[in-house]
Amino acid sequence: MLRSITSSARRLVPQNLILASFTTLALSASTQKETNSLLFTPQALSPNIDHSPSSIQLENPVNYYKSSQSQRKTSVSLLPFSGSSELYESLASCYRDSGSLNDAKEFHLQILKYGFDEDLFLCNTLIGFYVRAGDLGSARKLFAEMPERNSVSWACLISGYTQNGMSNEACRLFRHMVCAGILPNHYAFGSTLRACQDLESCGLEFGMQIHGLISKSRYVSDVVVCNVLISMYGNCLKSTHYARLVFDEIQIKTSISWNSIISVYSRRGDAASAFDLFSRMQREGVGFSLKPTEYTFGSLITAACSSCDLGLCLLEQMLPRITKSGFLLDLYVGSALVSGFARFGLVDYAGKIFEKMSQRNAVSMNGLMIGLVRQKCGEEAAEVFTEMRNLVDINPDSYVILLSAFAEFSVLEQGRRKGREIHGYVIRNGLSDSVVAIGNGLINMYAKCGAISDARSVFRFMPNKDSVSWNTMISGLDQNECFEDAVTTFCSMRRNGLIPSNFTLISTLSSCASLGCKPLGKQIHVEGVKLGLDLDVSVSNALLALYAAIGCLTECQKVFSLMPDHDQVSWNSMVGAFADLEGSVPEAVTYFLDMMRAGWRLNRITFINILAAVSSLSLSKLGCQIHALAIKYHVVADSAIENALLACYGKCGEMEQCEKIFSRMSERRDEISWNSMISGYIHNELLPNAMNLVWFMMQRGHRLDGFTFSTVLSACASIATLERGMEVHVCAIRACLESDVVVGSALVDMYSKCGRIDYASRFFSLMPIRNVYSWNSMISGYARHGHGDKALNLFTHMKLDDQLPDHITFVGVLSACSHVGLVNEGFKHFNSMSKVYNLVPRIEHYSCMVDLLGRAGELDKMESFINNMPMKPNVLIWRTVLGACCHANGQKTDLGRKAADMLFDFEPQNAVNYVLLANMYACGGKWEHVAEARMALRKAGVKKEAGSSWVTMKDGIHVFVAGDKSHPDKDLIYDKLKELNRKMRDAGYVPQTRYALYDLEQENKEELLSYHSEKLAVAFVLTRNSGLPIRIMKNLRVCGDCHDAFKYISKIVDRQIILRDSNRFHHFEDGKCSCGDYW
Repeated sequence: MLRSITSSARRLVPQNLILASFTTLALSASTQKETNSLLFTPQALSPNIDHSPSSIQLENPVNYYKSSQSQRKTSVSLLPFSGSSELYESLASCYRDSGSLNDAKEFHLQILKYGFDEDLFLCNTLIGFYVRAGDLGSARKLFAEMPERNSVSWACLISGYTQNGMSNEACRLFRHMVCAGILPNHYAFGSTLRACQDLESCGLEFGMQIHGLISKSRYVSDVVVCNVLISMYGNCLKSTHYARLVFDEIQIKTSISWNSIISVYSRRGDAASAFDLFSRMQREGVGFSLKPTEYTFGSLITAACSSCDLGLCLLEQMLPRITKSGFLLDLYVGSALVSGFARFGLVDYAGKIFEKMSQRNAVSMNGLMIGLVRQKCGEEAAEVFTEMRNLVDINPDSYVILLSAFAEFSVLEQGRRKGREIHGYVIRNGLSDSVVAIGNGLINMYAKCGAISDARSVFRFMPNKDSVSWNTMISGLDQNECFEDAVTTFCSMRRNGLIPSNFTLISTLSSCASLGCKPLGKQIHVEGVKLGLDLDVSVSNALLALYAAIGCLTECQKVFSLMPDHDQVSWNSMVGAFADLEGSVPEAVTYFLDMMRAGWRLNRITFINILAAVSSLSLSKLGCQIHALAIKYHVVADSAIENALLACYGKCGEMEQCEKIFSRMSERRDEISWNSMISGYIHNELLPNAMNLVWFMMQRGHRLDGFTFSTVLSACASIATLERGMEVHVCAIRACLESDVVVGSALVDMYSKCGRIDYASRFFSLMPIRNVYSWNSMISGYARHGHGDKALNLFTHMKLDDQLPDHITFVGVLSACSHVGLVNEGFKHFNSMSKVYNLVPRIEHYSCMVDLLGRAGELDKMESFINNMPMKPNVLIWRTVLGACCHANGQKTDLGRKAADMLFDFEPQNAVNYVLLANMYACGGKWEHVAEARMALRKAGVKKEAGSSWVTMKDGIHVFVAGDKSHPDKDLIYDKLKELNRKMRDAGYVPQTRYALYDLEQENKEELLSYHSEKLAVAFVLTRNSGLPIRIMKNLRVCGDCHDAFKYISKIVDRQIILRDSNRFHHFEDGKCSCGDYW
């Protein structure tokens, strides 16, 4: 297997690689950085080189040199004077373990004094001495002045360079050694390979060349060299393949060999392979006494921490073994265990191990603090720092972790205050300017504590900024909803010449998504493509979130298809993107199924997204299947999943399932749970159940939020239950939510839909804060009640108040114009949408314009307007056209017939379409066509909705249909109706029989009109003693005869009558209607 590696190395070098040709090897200057070109450029050995000192211990190659005494040309007998062997041995051993520079210089003087300056062994020893003392300059000078050098001389200096972080110099010196014809020993090979490892990818090619040389030397099976090769390949390559091949070729593996390969897999996060190797180590090392060391356990702990699913289990299994081996008290192993258990949330375990450690340092303290911070235990982390600050040597990382702990305080204000204290301390000690990481930590702390202005100040005054500084600032601005500033900071970063990282793009794309800025998002997308960052899965996920937020699902699909790898977030993003957009929900289900087929594990986000999609489709069977999957994946007890199930089943009409889930939730219920149940009841028209649940919430002491009140108020508005709506209003006052803008807007909407436009107007004027929904509710309310002038006047005030209108605003404005016949005004506002407010009219706005022209009798203009629409008319527009033709007294029946045919294609089972066609022909007296339309209705197998009216009294809701005689007070009702008919005729009322849409005699038509449901309802109310306004609701449009009759009745009984039909409100008072007979 080793041949497969060396053959790969040979592909990088000439095939006839021998020692002489190795000296000519060099990397092309065009492919290497300037600093790396030094590796292969011969330079004169100059003693005048500035080197950085280091305290890292150098392995002394003297023992190897002594074993090679046969290679020495100088024997002891050639010492400067006889009898000095004891002095020689004394010099060789006296300073052997010292690392003092003064001792090194003393040793050097002794060598010179006694004439040993040309002795190879002592000179090599002195080089090692200087290296240990960190004086690489003296070591290099001595090396250059040596009259004779051997492989140990070169190995000493190469090793010194490597251990002092001068990897380029180490590799350059190794090349000079080979050029000089010196065969490197295993120390030289090992040290140079370590240097290549430190250079990572830049040193890989040179390392493979050295491997090729090793394969031709006697060190091909040397365990020390092989161990270093394992580490080099493991560190420089993403794959573990080459490192594993080298390991497998080692004949006799030492504990270092096992530790090296386990470390490689550990760094790759391959816990399974790391622990498999550990098991092999124990099995194969029985006869060789291969016991795990602290380095073995340290690597295994790191591997366990990289496994999200089995990591904690592995740590718990390792703990007894570590304890038995006696390494629990070891600083290295103990610190790793503290960090590992803390990472998985077992802070108590980590704390106990931390307390048992006989020796602790900043690393172990930092590990415990990180775990506490991840568990949102900021106060406890700060307490650990306070207790340990005088017991260990605090490093900059400790301050960074401490600053992150303040952002996790339960009360952020306290965290911010503590953070400012640490800020002052690091300024006094000069740490804030000298250590960039601390400045970055301050920015992060202030941003997460909500003090974004303080974060800006720290960032602005930092003398040195790195990419982390910019990333932290951009991320902080994004988190504090300063989206424009985040994008601006990103642009500044680019102008300063810094290359953005994946973290930079993720935060900036998040801000673009929040701004809904598609052009800017695409520019950053292009920037990511240029830098190759679009291949990063997290960046691609951010792009998916951006395009999903702005509704560009096609771009989402393109990004997803081009991703080289997908993760769980990628799939969840696609499911969520399509689930949120109406009309694309089936695609969400498709992506969900594809995710399962691809073998990905479903998590809580997946279930929440797919349940939202199923809710939109109202597919109860699919919802049950998803529910079963949630049980299978053991996530059904999660409150977020349960809330999603409540919403899903509620929209699918399965309230029994909702009640079962809700009853099992018990203590897990939150505001969303209660609101989902209330919304479910309301969606399924079970308002009494919803109201009972609201009262139950209040009795249990649950605080109702704005969403709860707005939901219930919307339900009250939908069925015009004024009394219940007023009860909810009282509850909102008690909950101190009356001033909430959401609740206030819902109250305005409720009162206007329940007929109390005066209450709505009064409440709107008292609102301390108004948003676009508040204005829209009031404008629509005025339009619904026929107060077109007030609606348009309010729209003018809205613009003066600097509140930009939206699409819903213009629906209300155009409806107001339609209800009062302001055709020209309506077209002016319609055109202003695109020209002034940059709003593209939607289908509902075109529908309003069709209605406006139809009510005004401009049928020709209406037909022309439809033909010139940029989109195809929908059901609502064709039904509006057919309704307009109904009121045209037989005109344009051809247009009405066309509209009816379109409606039959769209909705063949909707009885309203057949009724409208029949009514159109009836208004024109075309009874044969009326019969044909009614026959078509019967053939379609559908039933028309019966006209009904209802009134709400103290004893309940009373419902009436035309000619109804089922009411207990029917005799009183019909007597009162006869009395009213007589008084109306005396006042000049004449029944308008053209609204009796049947081919009957005149008398029969009059009788039919006199028993319409709304007349029965008003007669019933008048049988009761009251002077309050009469409020009647009707499910269909009020007919012209009843409209005329109500004007007479309001004057006769001297009471206000408020009638809400399917289109609008009519306020009858003193013989007049608020609509001005234009409806």
